[in-house]
Order: sequence, then structure tokens, then C-alpha cells
Amino acid sequence: MQVVTLPDPVPVKLSFDPEQKLSLEGYLAFCRANPDLRVERTAEGEILIVPPAGLESSHRSLSVAAQLHNWAEEDGRGKAFDSSAQFLLGDGSALSPDAAWVSNESWRRFPRRQRKGFLPLCPEFVVEVMSPSDRLKRAKAKMEQWIANGAHLAWLIHGDEETVFVYRKRHPMKTHRGVTQLAGEGPVQGFVLQLGAIWKGLE
Repeated sequence: MQVVTLPDPVPVKLSFDPEQKLSLEGYLAFCRANPDLRVERTAEGEILIVPPAGLESSHRSLSVAAQLHNWAEEDGRGKAFDSSAQFLLGDGSALSPDAAWVSNESWRRFPRRQRKGFLPLCPEFVVEVMSPSDRLKRAKAKMEQWIANGAHLAWLIHGDEETVFVYRKRHPMKTHRGVTQLAGEGPVQGFVLQLGAIWKGLE
């Protein structure tokens, strides 16, 4: 199998012949051959090269991931992950949220050796933070995809608009504007995300 290597991280979509859909092994080989690229895969087998988030978006994402990590460490019921983690979903896609939480029950179904790589697993809770290259319609569709693949709760944060779109399993999406904190529920009951610094961004 020939592996494609790209010289620079640019926003691009690679499509393959539907009759010769790229296998999981082929996708993982592509990731290993291009370690400097941030890569995701669609359910249709397309490879997405994701552009850098930008400093302010990165700052906001880090704040979310740090708060989730600190809470998860104290709570003890699961593990938190940042944007470098990727999950292999049931619809064939491979996605990396800006922050995610996986329960110990789900995590421990996999042997320790397998946990070092990508797992066929959907987090119970995910957070995505809008970046300058994101389009709201596409970002919302991605949140629906998380829920459809098994996430119980998903938050889409639009920092510039001080807005959070909340997605729940078997519930309609809700929009929260201008709130200073947001409480988790279900699997992450007890987690409270402080939004003040996220709305403030980089001044």
C-alpha cells in the first residue's frame, strides 16, 4: 500500500474511491506517515486535514480541557482528554474533540496495551470550541454526530458570541447565551465549567 505524505499542514480534504474505501489500517498508516498533521476521518472515508486553531481558540480549548481534567482527577469516575486524543466511532469516522471525558467503566474494557493508541470508543461527554476556520453549520452537525455515535452530553462553545450549544441524548439542542458557568449532568454530574475566562479570551 502506498502512503500519501503531505509537505505542509494545509486545510484540505482527501477523498477516496467509494468502492475502495480507505481501511482503518490505511488511515492509521496515513496518520503515522504525517505526524505533524492534525487529521480526522469522516464517516464516508474522507481524510480531513484540520488547520491550526489559532492562539485564542487554543487558549479557550486549553481552559476547558484543564478544568475538565482537574475535576475528573478529583471526582475519580473517569478520565479527561484534550484535543490530541482521537476516537474511532461506530459510523466509521475518527474524530478529535477539544475536550472529552470517558468513564472508567468504558475505559477499562480495553487492555492497557490497546489504550496507547486510538480506541473504538465514543466518549460519554465531549466539548468542541469554535475556531476561526470553523463554520457553525458544520460544527453543529459534528455535535449531532457525537450524540448519534453514543455521547450522552456534548457542548459546542462559541467564544466570540458568548454562546454554548448543549446537545443531549434524546433531547432537543438548547442554546445558552452570556452565562458565566455551565453545569454538567448525567455522566459528568458535578462538573461545572467556568466560562468567564473563556469569554474574555486573549485581551
